[in-house]
Order: sequence, then structure tokens, then C-alpha cells
Amino acid sequence: MQPSRLTVRLIGMRNERRVAAGLAVAAALTVAGCGSAQPARPETAPVIAHGVAFREPIVDPRPYGAADTAFGLDVLGAWCRSDPDANLVLSPSSLASGLGMAYLGARGATARAMAGVLHLPAAGGQALEAGLQARSAALRGVDGPGVTVSSTDQVWADPSVQTLRSYLNAVATGYGAGVAQAPLLSNPAQAEREINQAIATATRGHIPELLLPGMLQNDAWVLTDALYLHAAWATPFQASLTVPGQFTTAAGQQASVSYLNGDGYRALRMAGWTAVSLPYRGGKLDMVALLPPAGAASCAMPAATALGTMAATLAGPGTAAGLTRSTIKLPKVNLSTRVSLRDVLAGLGMGIAFTSAADFAGLSPQACCISFVEQAATLQVGEKGTVASAATAVGVTPVDLPANLITFDRPYLLLVTDTGTGEPLLVARVANPAAR
Repeated sequence: MQPSRLTVRLIGMRNERRVAAGLAVAAALTVAGCGSAQPARPETAPVIAHGVAFREPIVDPRPYGAADTAFGLDVLGAWCRSDPDANLVLSPSSLASGLGMAYLGARGATARAMAGVLHLPAAGGQALEAGLQARSAALRGVDGPGVTVSSTDQVWADPSVQTLRSYLNAVATGYGAGVAQAPLLSNPAQAEREINQAIATATRGHIPELLLPGMLQNDAWVLTDALYLHAAWATPFQASLTVPGQFTTAAGQQASVSYLNGDGYRALRMAGWTAVSLPYRGGKLDMVALLPPAGAASCAMPAATALGTMAATLAGPGTAAGLTRSTIKLPKVNLSTRVSLRDVLAGLGMGIAFTSAADFAGLSPQACCISFVEQAATLQVGEKGTVASAATAVGVTPVDLPANLITFDRPYLLLVTDTGTGEPLLVARVANPAAR
């Protein structure tokens, strides 16, 4: 069943927008969560919202890429510490978009807590809207020959609840997000199917089931982001050079893997970390592979500032200090993960957003709190390039609504009786309450 589209959408702003230039892009694609491509300044073409034309502001989107990277490292580190022996794939870009849409409806202490965890450069108002708008504009410029990157953001709302028009305008402006009605409260199983079908389409079938059966429990809104990437290396690895080799796992065991082999890659050592740049065709997208210092803790993460410096150096002039040309052996991987991030986010300082003390009055006077944050992701790295996908869903429950609402919206009867004897004192049929 196709969701009914409401008219709250930016005309000329594609729902399947181009995603990810700079740090925010590659953060969605690598386990380390970093990248080095430098985003172009956003376009200033007119955008029309509800018939009013305005120009997108010229704002540097890179602080938002740096914020998403810092946020991604925080989440990846906390997730790793909870399961240090597992493969983890996370899209900071997708997660930041899903939670960012929730943040635009947050107020008071809830907004402050979310802004801190998300590392938002601007706390709110016009500065935030301009920054998110610039981020969206920059994210649309990555596609090119050999590189496909797309993302879809969506607000799913139950038709029985009120969603503020000001909120829908904000998510349309900041994320290019549309709104669709789904029977989240009356028929959650059907709503799950509709949302999963939309996510499967947006991720080219790589994530067929983001919402597991029974996940929707009294959720009146679900905010989703879906990311898909298919990118060819600037210089493909030769399949004839792919050879088996041993890999020491996080658990200290030996595993046999297939290694890609290549040479001439930019490499850099900083603060004990070794970073290698693997560029994709077109030069707008880059993967950075990061090797921790020898003897580092199993869930060691680089500082976000150091990571930004490494990424910028790798993307800069070839004469930069510390840069070398290196031969690398990189394992082929085919990973798939899903994770519920509610506990991780609460531990990072966003706990209030999941409690009855949450304030999402900017979304709806009926909104209570976030009920779940779910992400699924896939990552394939091979001789020709990278295929990756990610999807995030954020559920928002309403304040207590009548458990079984009965509306007398057609002719009905009224009966006044003596409860002791059952004597009918009055009986009436109301055919038209507006008539006297």
C-alpha cells in the first residue's frame, strides 16, 4: 500500500537526495567513521516552500560533517565496548539525520541533551536551519560516473494525531523530508510493512526489514532515514592479486581471509594511528582505513579532532608533511549488522529523550518521547569498490490517548434511566445535533 502524501514538502527538493560529501559522507561508510573529501559550498538556487521562493544560504557545511563524525565515534565506541568481539557497521550520517529530525521537534532540556550528544554546531533557530540546509545542499553533489549515493528521509505519522505544520516545514527544509500517513496506532503490522517496503526500495533491497515484527508499540510517529552507496574505486584492485591470509580477530583467534593488494596509496601516521586513503572515482568520495596503535585497547577510537586532521591531510596536497605512498593489504569484507541504540544513546547523555520528562512539543502537543532508535547497515568492500546501505528508524510515542475512542458521528440514541428500576425517563434519537 502506498502511503498518502501530504503537501508539506519543499518543491524542487528531491526526496531521494544526494548524500554525503566530506567527513559526514565517509562516516556513513567506514567502521572508523571518517572521510577526507572536501564538500563544495552549497548551491544558492531558489527553493520554493509553500509557494514562497527563497535562496539557500551560503553556509559552510563542514562543521556538520565534523559533528556527525564526532557523534559517530562516540556511538561506535560505546557500541564496541558493549560487544568488543563483534563486527560493527554504523552510519553516523543516517543516525544523525534520523535523530536530527526528532531534535527539530525537541524543546527545553530535551533539546539541550540531544544537541550535546549530536555535537550540533548551532543550538537552534535560523543558524541551525541554515546549517542543515547547507548540509543537505552539499550532500546532493557526490553522484557522478561510477558513484551512486542517495538518501531518503521520511516522517511517518498516524492520521489520528496532530503533527505541527511548523515542524514539517523544518524537517522539509533541513532534510528534504516528506510526510506520509500510516496506521501506526490502529494497524501497526500494516504500518511496519509500509515502512519496511519504503526502506527496502530506498536501499535497493539491501535492508528488507528495518522494523522487526511487533516493534511498533503505541508509536504515533516514526522518523526514517535510508542510505545507499555504490562506488567504484578510482583504481580498482586486481582480482589476480587477491590472496588468502591470516587475520587476528578481536577475540585473539586466527581467521583466514581474502586480502586485496595494491600500491601507491596515500598513508599517514599520527598519534600512533595509521591512516590510508582509498579514493573513489571522481574524487568526491573517499574511504579512510585506520589501523589503531599496536597494543591499543580493543575499542580504541581516535579523537575526532585528530581524525579530522588526518582526513584533511590525506585529502590535501601530496607534499604535505608525513604523507607517504604505501602498499596495502586490505581484507575483503561483506558485513551486515543491526542494533538498537536506545541504551547507547541514553548512556551518552540523551536519556531524557526516552522518558516521560521529554519535551517534543515542537513536533506535536501530543508527542511524548522517543521509544526506540533502530539502525541496520551493510558494507561490502571488494576489488571493484564498495556497496553499502544503512537505515535508521526513530519511534516517537504520543502522550496518553484514549485507549478506545468512540465517536458519535452519525445518528444515535440517548436513554436516561432510573438505575434502580430501569424506568426509562427519557429516550431520544439524535439525527442532527446542529438542529434544534
